[in-house]
Amino acid sequence: MNCVNIKIDGKDYQAFEGQLLTDAAEENGIHIPTLCHFKDMFPPLSSCRVCMSKVNGKFKTACTTKVWDGMEVEVNTPELRDLRSSIVEMLFAEGNHYCPACAKSGDCELQTKGYEMGIAVSRFPHLFEARKKDYKAKNFYIDHSRCIHCGRCVAQVETDDHQKVFYFQKRGHNTFVGMDYINEARLSKEQVFRAMDLCPVGAIIAKERGFAKTFGKRKFDYKSAVKYLEFESLKKHDFKAEESNGRKVVATASLAGCFGCHMSLLDIDEGLLDLVELIEFNKSPLTDVKKFSKRAHIGIIEGGIANSENYENLKLFRENCDVLVALGECAIWGGLPAMRNTVPLEACLEESYLNSMTGDQGKKLIPYHTDIPVISDKVYGIKDAVMIDYFIPGCPPRPNLIWSMVKAILFGTKEKIPYEDLKYD
Repeated sequence: MNCVNIKIDGKDYQAFEGQLLTDAAEENGIHIPTLCHFKDMFPPLSSCRVCMSKVNGKFKTACTTKVWDGMEVEVNTPELRDLRSSIVEMLFAEGNHYCPACAKSGDCELQTKGYEMGIAVSRFPHLFEARKKDYKAKNFYIDHSRCIHCGRCVAQVETDDHQKVFYFQKRGHNTFVGMDYINEARLSKEQVFRAMDLCPVGAIIAKERGFAKTFGKRKFDYKSAVKYLEFESLKKHDFKAEESNGRKVVATASLAGCFGCHMSLLDIDEGLLDLVELIEFNKSPLTDVKKFSKRAHIGIIEGGIANSENYENLKLFRENCDVLVALGECAIWGGLPAMRNTVPLEACLEESYLNSMTGDQGKKLIPYHTDIPVISDKVYGIKDAVMIDYFIPGCPPRPNLIWSMVKAILFGTKEKIPYEDLKYD
């Protein structure tokens, strides 16, 4: 094969003529992210568009573009990074990707693309569509709400006599991956496990196996194309709040969440000794202070909005804090409590209070009283109600990530976040 000269982001490189751009870039130490591309798959699928690059000034998918002499490629421009991030954010928003409850968390390629791109929140509203789950197959459990329609399973999963197992059904927004149950039942265990590993998300799970791995042993816990993440949006603030004895004032709240984010905050451990020298907690469950006694420099909110009391408390924080931070997945987009968003509220209440096997026998009543907060139609992220300045993802966020972000916001320090500290689960 002939070697040719190409330029990537203004630098000269060599590659083999006719080689796919994704592979040529990777061999030269340049990572072009993709979700549908599979190195041994030909022709390339080109379904996810995450690898979009500019070749001689024109937008092209890197997984389908072959290298030629004199090619000039743009990969890491702000425009292209934003384009890729928007695609990944839409995939998260369109599917029900509850990372802490997903069997493939840590082994999920969509998840790790979010980490590598430094995505803390999706700019698009989550749809929470009630897509079906398929338990009928002999070997697989299929969760259509996680499927990103990459086409890997359709192209690659076959029986020994080359009969297809998966195929696309319907068109447009109604497209989903169907399955031939007869051919599926003929797959060997090795073929079943390969199909599960081939899926970039947690849509295909092998029955009786799953992904039972502890943190640190999962595929993408530490393996990544990036080592550090820099949050470019952090800036110095002109705070209105006055310092208290030379310390910044911090307030915190827990809305519709489990209090795990506050526990992670306490897990800063010896960092707390530095913390008390720099900040003073005002209204917070950590201090049991019920009301604001002074304006806060920063308010940190855990949990989403599930009822009227959550909403009123959130508005109070927005009015009394210069900077407001969403801490954890529940605050950012609803998190695990938002699992009820795919079911009508009436059905949720009936299942909880009328049809529950653990309820009081003979009491067929949904509690109602003027002192009980009115439950919302669904669980909302706090950015759906008020302006949020920063987002710290995780379930819960890691202590190091919380501490780094709080320091950067309050004191304008420049922080590099290690890849392993940014996690959605």
